[in-house]
Amino acid sequence: MQFRPCIDIHNGKVKQIVGGSLKDAGNQAKENFVSEQDAAWYASQYRKDGIHGGHIILLNPESSEYYEADVAQALGALTAYPGGLQIGGGIHPGNARRFLDAGASHVIVTSYVFKDGKIHFDRLKDLAGLIGNEHLVLDLSCRKKDNDYYIVTDRWQKFTSVKMNLETMEMLSPYCDEFLIHAVDVEGKASGIEKPLAELLGSFTARPVTYAGGVGSFEDLRILKELGQNHINVTIGSALDLFGGPIPYETVKYLGTENEVAL
Repeated sequence: MQFRPCIDIHNGKVKQIVGGSLKDAGNQAKENFVSEQDAAWYASQYRKDGIHGGHIILLNPESSEYYEADVAQALGALTAYPGGLQIGGGIHPGNARRFLDAGASHVIVTSYVFKDGKIHFDRLKDLAGLIGNEHLVLDLSCRKKDNDYYIVTDRWQKFTSVKMNLETMEMLSPYCDEFLIHAVDVEGKASGIEKPLAELLGSFTARPVTYAGGVGSFEDLRILKELGQNHINVTIGSALDLFGGPIPYETVKYLGTENEVAL
């Protein structure tokens, strides 16, 4: 299990929010933390420590008056750490190449592929053909409904009809390099991980997987490591001390390395 850092950008600022509170109308979200530092500062920190595979998420839609400010922050981070970060949030064929050319290692995609509540394989194949599978991460962020997890789109606001399960991951894995999964119902709450989801992800080995959502303690990391069979990577947001939380970045940055501390 490796630590994968994050830089979430909303209304032109680096923030940590409660994922399920995000609303496009009025650019609203319940905030856990608003940083005084810009995105480039965080990217420089991750670069200095040699941590690869972190992600930048643009939390405003392209229609928002804050979108260009989000993009400016993201481009600053990509310049500070070329090749070290992925980027997601409203990615489509019209802007994917821009972010890759600016230094992103991968683009992260959900809504473009899961349009109108279903998978559009024509869109997925076109995008993979345009940028290469090796530069594509599929974000299968999900929420629970009727005892099953369903993929959600449009900044986690809309349910699709696609269940988040092994069959879906296996079906999509030929078209991407990695998966990113936010457990949206606990995202930003530091209230504990979604154990059934972690167990599900632990049985998938065809592609690297990063889990995000609910980590609030070292005990949560221990449980995730066990349920994920030590091969799920982890993102820590609001609970990380870089974002005002109790978990020390200086400790978790060593996850998956020879200097890893015992959980």
